[in-house]
Amino acid sequence: MAKSKRTESIDETTCDESGQFAYERLDRTLHERARLGIMTSLISHPKGILFPHLKTLCDLTDGNLKRHLDVLCEEGLIEMSKESNGNRTQTLYRLLPKGKKRFLAYLEELQRVLDDASQGAKSATNLKPAVRRAYQ
Repeated sequence: MAKSKRTESIDETTCDESGQFAYERLDRTLHERARLGIMTSLISHPKGILFPHLKTLCDLTDGNLKRHLDVLCEEGLIEMSKESNGNRTQTLYRLLPKGKKRFLAYLEELQRVLDDASQGAKSATNLKPAVRRAYQ
């Protein structure tokens, strides 16, 4: 089936690089809302965060937070330690060097997504109205 001239010109200008928007480095382990919040909290607190404070920062339930922390611990990105405070035990979580490196690589890729989307949005606003409608 032949494409219309209008569709061909749009496709030719947008499909110039294979895999350009694949974003292979968006880490599936980190690319989840709760884990993104946990990792951001931990990178912002290099000495670590106690479980209740992390729960508040990320606005998660005990069970949901624990499940996501377990995934990050299993991946070797964070560590958990138990500390005694009188007759209470507190659980502290810290970002490991491997976790920091992996999270920063993830953020670089996320920045690439933002840059590409921003550039695309700017290009779309500079298009003639008839071409812009074709994108909508």
